[in-house]
Amino acid sequence: MKLVVGLGNPGDKYANNRHNVGFMVVDRIARDHGFSPWRSRFDGLVAEGRLGGEKVVLLKPQTYMNRSGESVGKAMRYYRLEPGDVIVFHDEIDLAPGRLRLKQGGGHAGHNGLRSIHQHIGPQYARVRIGVGHPGHKDRVAAHVLRDFARADADWLAPMLEGISRGADDLARGEGARFLNAVALLVSPPRSSGGAGRGGRGAAAKPPADPAPPAEAPRKEDSRSPLQRLADRFR
Repeated sequence: MKLVVGLGNPGDKYANNRHNVGFMVVDRIARDHGFSPWRSRFDGLVAEGRLGGEKVVLLKPQTYMNRSGESVGKAMRYYRLEPGDVIVFHDEIDLAPGRLRLKQGGGHAGHNGLRSIHQHIGPQYARVRIGVGHPGHKDRVAAHVLRDFARADADWLAPMLEGISRGADDLARGEGARFLNAVALLVSPPRSSGGAGRGGRGAAAKPPADPAPPAEAPRKEDSRSPLQRLADRFR
């Protein structure tokens, strides 16, 4: 069994914030994979279903970001899970927008939600870090993550959410490389041979033309007599 946690802050005020990308992820997974309706439990909202043959509980802590660990700890203890059974989706300012990393264990890097989870269950859980970019100065970080995604962010955010949902079965099975590949295929799809955009087929590229053979230098007319040419051969 897996406990899959999306981090964020409750309420409409924060719904489209960069800090709430974890909520967006588990909402998309619940919708695409036919999970149960959300209900209140463990100081959060939970939905139940299956991914990759595994029973999975999705959790959105409603304790606000800096107390996320309280909700995660309660759910983990109730289901008698180990930290290794927990997967957390969260925003990451140290990754560029559209970048994603999967990591098992490690530090919290100052993220308040992860800091709280560390305090309640320790560091040995998996986390999926979703890049939202850095504002350029540490004093602007709080305002940056508590601001809504820009309209232009939809160009990478929508395919990323779709890719995460498509790869969720692999993630639940512990097949991290396959999960990351499912995301990469949508966020950075292979280019078609004709250079068409995402999903386009494009025309087959023409092979490069063979280079033209170098022009031969014109032959110089031989003005020697037959006798002179014969004599020159034996010199």
